Parts: sequence; C-alpha cells; structure tokens
Amino acid sequence: MKAVIFAGGCIGDYSRVEKYLSDTSLIVCADSGIRHAFKMGIIPHLVVGDMDSASEEEKKKIEEFKIKKISFPKEKDFTDTELALEVALQEGANEAVLLGGLGDRPDHSLANILLMVNFKRKGLELTLAGKSWEMFLIDGQRKIKGQKGQLLSLLPITPKVTGIKASGLYYPLRDETLFMGTSRGISNVFIDDEAVVEIKEGMLIAVKCIES
Repeated sequence: MKAVIFAGGCIGDYSRVEKYLSDTSLIVCADSGIRHAFKMGIIPHLVVGDMDSASEEEKKKIEEFKIKKISFPKEKDFTDTELALEVALQEGANEAVLLGGLGDRPDHSLANILLMVNFKRKGLELTLAGKSWEMFLIDGQRKIKGQKGQLLSLLPITPKVTGIKASGLYYPLRDETLFMGTSRGISNVFIDDEAVVEIKEGMLIAVKCIES
C-alpha cells in the first residue's frame, strides 16, 4: 500500500507534485503539513503531531472535515514527520512519498533524509520528492525511469559502497567503489529513458532531477 505524507517544508508548485497522489491509499499530514493538503484541495485521512505549527484556521478545518487526529505532546522524542511515517507503517503502508520534507531548517531536512534509512529497515520504502526532484535509496539493483538529459546523482550513505554498476548513464560505472564524503557521484546524466544501478554492498542515496 502506498501512502503520501505531507510535512511542513517547502513544496513550491503544487501542480508538479499532484502525480504522487494518483494511486495513493493513505494521506497523512504531519502537523503543519496540513497546510499543503488544504492548499491542494485535499482532505487527508489522518493528521499527526502536537499541532503547535498549525494555524487556528487550519485547526478549525480539521474539526469541520472530521479528520482523524493522532495527537502527541510538544515535548517528545521524535519529530511529527517521523511519527506520521510510523502511523503510515502501522496502517499497512509499505511504500511512501514524503512531500515538504526539505525546507529552511537544515537539521529537520537532514533528519528527514536519514529517515529513509530507518524506515527501509522497517519495511517501508520512502521517497522524498519535490516539484523538480526525487530522492530514494538503492541497496541492491534498481531500475530508474528518466528522460534523456535528466540528472541522476548517486551518493554513499554508508562508509563505502562496493561493486557499483550503472548503465543508461553518460558516465557508466563498472564495479566501482564510492566512499562516503566524496562528490564523485554527483550529476550523472540519463542517455536513455531508463538507468539501471546495481551495488554489491552498502547503500546509496539517489537524487533524480526531473528538470534537466
């Protein structure tokens, strides 16, 4: 089951992210993420968090539309976004897209990126997405749809990633090793409508730029 999670960070052009909602069974808002849903004309299934960032008007709409709330205290060990993902997992999701996951708080942005690792271990494949990019993990073989000229960056999120093979890209990789902290995997380019990336050991973060 696929879920979409709205966090409170930047989304930009809403029309560019509508595609992620087309085959979604569950929509969850993390606190002020409700703002994005309402601006898109969406009534989510759940809203999760301490609601300290939602406006009074948004709180009234939550009551008006009888949206289910799962409340947590302001002082807690986890962010509202992580709690929303936990709820989606408990509801049966095995795939999720996080919208509004990046913004002006680099600490929150980095935490949301690292949530991909945490939830992958729990059985939830998480993609972070915005109007012009997608971010996801690779820990085996993955076929990645794209268009000629689009950019694809591959960054290690483990100390090293070995046996990297990549085809369908301008700079092919043939049994390569990349180490965490290097920028070598930045800005590869699709030369076809699909790239195949395979690794033997470790984990990569892939960032696909939808606009070339």
